Amino acid sequence: MSKNRSLSRRRKTTIDQTENVSPSDFEQVLNLIETARHKAFKAVNSQLIELYWRIGAHLSEKVASAGWGKGTVQELARYIARNQPAAKGFSARNLWRMLQFHETYAGNPILLPLVTQLPWTHNLLILSRCRSDEEGEFYLRYCAREGWGKRELERQLAGALFERVALAPKQQSASLKEIHPEAGSVFKDSHVAI
Repeated sequence: MSKNRSLSRRRKTTIDQTENVSPSDFEQVLNLIETARHKAFKAVNSQLIELYWRIGAHLSEKVASAGWGKGTVQELARYIARNQPAAKGFSARNLWRMLQFHETYAGNPILLPLVTQLPWTHNLLILSRCRSDEEGEFYLRYCAREGWGKRELERQLAGALFERVALAPKQQSASLKEIHPEAGSVFKDSHVAI
């Protein structure tokens, strides 16, 4: 019985001591939870993008060497659905997007780390809306750096941020042009180099 009294006293002491806890102590625990969730999301996203990359590479190889086409990819999508019913996102259309994703970035090892930082939806938006490799790289870098959500990326694509920032000629004063004729390209290069 003495053990039960001892436990009871410890519990009472612990309960009584909560009066000395500040809200910032609780906030620290919430921050730990949020940080862990964010890291977990990033890790899962990175693995998902890597999976899509590997599937795209496999499809690219099969299209080139074995002549796979729409019918074969359709059958693959049905096969995945039958054998992995819980796996979502493997429709024939999405499988073709994985192929496009791989073929777009396979020759550019500099961009590969960027695409793994972004969710699949962001990658698809950039793939479908950008008309050049430079434009795609621009949006990949900005998304990764600024942490844009899907809506913000859509807004920036619709607002032609690339054209406004990277392609538009910068206005300079006549005296600056006279003193430093190359100043326009220096400022543009330093702004775009993200």
